[in-house]
Amino acid sequence: MSNLEVFCITNKKIKNLEKLNLKLVGVGKDDFPENYINTKIGKNIQNKEKFYSELVFHYWFWKNQLYKYEDNIWIGFCQKRRFWIKRNIDIKNFEQLKENILYEIPKDWGNYEVILCNPIKVNNAKKMKMLKRGWRNLLVEPSIFFDISKQNIKLQFDMFHGYGILDKAIELLDNEEVEDFKKYVNSKTEFSPNIMFITKKKIMLRYFESVFKWLIKCEKIFGFEKLKGYETGRLYAYLAERYLSYWFEKHYKVKYSPWIFFDKYE
Repeated sequence: MSNLEVFCITNKKIKNLEKLNLKLVGVGKDDFPENYINTKIGKNIQNKEKFYSELVFHYWFWKNQLYKYEDNIWIGFCQKRRFWIKRNIDIKNFEQLKENILYEIPKDWGNYEVILCNPIKVNNAKKMKMLKRGWRNLLVEPSIFFDISKQNIKLQFDMFHGYGILDKAIELLDNEEVEDFKKYVNSKTEFSPNIMFITKKKIMLRYFESVFKWLIKCEKIFGFEKLKGYETGRLYAYLAERYLSYWFEKHYKVKYSPWIFFDKYE
């Protein structure tokens, strides 16, 4: 048995995905064949898939499968177009992807507790876009326009997912997380994207308990009816994506690992 088990989450059946040595998961409205894990059975939040995206499976796995795993097994998540790879490499076709998918835990991961995606920078917005979408932030702090150290996670979230939403959401966290997460989003200019991580059972259990407790509180404030389009349609996934980087970095020893966006299946 491999020391690593990776689940690949998709909202559509893709033939070539089935050629990868990953555990396939179907989410969304489509029906999937038996070789895909069915998230519509057991305890689930399938009705929230439009707003939660891949978190639908995270919740399902937490409630229905996680308890079955031994403590020493590494468990990871990826998506239909974003994959863990062995090393940073320019992958041009599906065969190269197959050859470079991460299937085993590397030896240099021994001293780490959590694996996150190599981070992406958010302090690279075009000036015109900043004026158009971030004008309220600029009114409060004009120096943001020229000082890239102030073009942080909070600014990026305000610009693209709704001004002030992240601030309101942070206030709903447990007291021991509020100030630390607030400091994180106001000081960091990069984060690990994709809601992808690799860790072991006990840590994963603690994370799921924290993030879903928070998101359920957020639902009471933001609801679902007004969430639509790129900006807020997947609001709960966007919130979780920022919280994931913060929470794991605060509580555990993290290593960052290569990943790739790939959609050239044919």
